[in-house]
Amino acid sequence: MIQLKTMLNCIDNSGAALVECAMVVGQKRHASIGDRIVVVVQKQRGADSAGMAASSAATKVKRGDIRHAVVVRTKQKVSRRDGSVVRFDDNACVLINKAGDPIGSRINGVVGQELRKKKWSKILSMAPMQA
Repeated sequence: MIQLKTMLNCIDNSGAALVECAMVVGQKRHASIGDRIVVVVQKQRGADSAGMAASSAATKVKRGDIRHAVVVRTKQKVSRRDGSVVRFDDNACVLINKAGDPIGSRINGVVGQELRKKKWSKILSMAPMQA
């Protein structure tokens, strides 16, 4: 379950490494796999010791940016219809724009199958594996 102030890993190549949940979109208090949230970028990927971004074209977001994201992994156990239970080692998300398209062009790591039910097919097609 993802709620306000939860820290998540960003597993795409948008330039963010660590984000903090600022709001769960919709009339819910908690978000699970496949839900849309609003996040603030806390740590940038590829930043040097001075905190400035590395000179890379892959850095599409900066520290302090407010973006929308989709939760793709949670530490909380998720029960599936077939009776299986899945649990991941971390909380992770993928940054998206307001139209729902991913900001990054690549996803590193596994995403949950629950994204299929919630119609996030673009994220599923970019992911190397589904669990």
